[in-house]
Amino acid sequence: MDDPTLFWDNLLSREADRIEAAWRSLPQAYRKDVRDHLVAMVTEVDWHPEQVKSAEAALNIIDLLKEA
Repeated sequence: MDDPTLFWDNLLSREADRIEAAWRSLPQAYRKDVRDHLVAMVTEVDWHPEQVKSAEAALNIIDLLKEA
């Protein structure tokens, strides 16, 4: 995760392979905070609908990775 902009671009890309790669590049110590931020993006009212869709896609992939 050398480039935070690239990390977020990948995590919010709605592309499973890019989301997975971004998530796996994230140090374990930061994963809870990032996941909590994605949940906030989905549940808070101030986010643009496209951002909500991107956050939902990321959460779906992240949750699938937990099950694998």
